[in-house]
Formats: sequence, structure tokens, C-alpha cells
Amino acid sequence: MKILLVEDDPSVGDFVVAELSAIGHECRLCVNGEDGLIEARSTHYDAMVFDRMLPGMDGLTLIKALRNGGNNTPILVLSALGEVRDRVHGLHSGADDYLVKPFSIEELQARLEVLHRRASASQDEGQRTRLEVADLTMDLLQQRVERGGEEINLQPREYKLLEFLMRHSGNVVTRAMLLEHVWGYHFDPQTNVIDVHISRLRQKIDKEFDRPLLATVRGSGYCLSPNEEPA
Repeated sequence: MKILLVEDDPSVGDFVVAELSAIGHECRLCVNGEDGLIEARSTHYDAMVFDRMLPGMDGLTLIKALRNGGNNTPILVLSALGEVRDRVHGLHSGADDYLVKPFSIEELQARLEVLHRRASASQDEGQRTRLEVADLTMDLLQQRVERGGEEINLQPREYKLLEFLMRHSGNVVTRAMLLEHVWGYHFDPQTNVIDVHISRLRQKIDKEFDRPLLATVRGSGYCLSPNEEPA
């Protein structure tokens, strides 16, 4: 992995760089927040490790600046501030993980590898151009939906709703998830917007076919699954 470390303590910075380099990683060290921001914006890294208390620009401000600029590289905060509220604040600021000092280099390496695997899996998912659930298919490039070889015409919101359900096929999708990812709401506006669209979608993808795919899971949400029971 190519890793950016932003750490102002020379003993910690040199130790982490030496240890990660010894096991095959390429590691670049910056000693303040401003230099870390410039480096993170100018060079692609697989993962980044930021101390929280940095001179000039603290680690959480650095994370927010990168996230606001669209940088989604996995970030781990490495800090002596280890109270629950400190860790929660760090994660809410956009960090993907939080490790408290003193720490084990083996644990740091393991956490970075997990973050890198998750990011790679997410990227692979985002690059898929065809989704399939049983005989229901979605061509993401042509925005074409078919079931059993028959084309299904969907409205834009219905298409976005079905895409989200297909990407999470076999799992229960809650109303809150649909509101956030399909409609962009972070709360339930107490409308029947989801019920209306689910009903319309079910009419189009299930009504004329022998086996229904879209199920309502009472008290939980919805599930699009090739099986009778959701996971």
C-alpha cells in the first residue's frame, strides 16, 4: 500500500514509517496539517494516517477539508485522545477508523489492510455495469431494465430505487436507507412517498411474472431477493 502519515512527533513518525516500510509499504511522512493537506490533494494514496493534534491545522480539520473536496481515501486517526467522545468526534468528522496511542504496529497494519480491502471492494462494486437478481437485470450503461428478457420501462426515481434494492439484494433495506440514498432525506418526512414508489415498482417488475422478487418485511423495510426469505 501507498500510505500518507501526518504526524508531528518525530519518534512516532519515524517509527511508523520504518515499520511499515520494512513490511513492504510505501510510506510518506508530513509533520503538519498544511503540508499533509497539500500532499493528500496532489498524490494518490491507498490509505492515510493522521495524528489528531497537529500544528497549523489539526487532524480533524484536515479530514473535513479532504472530505469536502471529494477525497474518499480511507483515513485512520492516530491519537492520544482516547475517550469515547473523542473517538466518536473523530469518526463523525469523516475518519474511517480511530486508534489510540500507545498502539501496536501490528494492529495499525491490520486496520490499514482492512480499510484498504473495504475501499477496494466498494470501488469494484461502483464499477459494475450490470446488476442481476434472478431473471431481473439492469444495464447501468444503457439504463435498461429487463425481466425474463422483457424490457421494463421505469421512471427515473423508480430506476434509482430499483438500483439501490438490486445493489443490496438479499438484504433488508430500511425506509431510512431509502430516504437517504434515493431521495436524499436524512429523516422520515412522514409521507407515503416510499410506499407509493414501491407499489408502482412492484407492479412493473413482479405483477406479470410467476415469482415475486420484491417483498415487504413487516416492521423492517423491503427486500429484493431471488430467494423466498431475505438474508
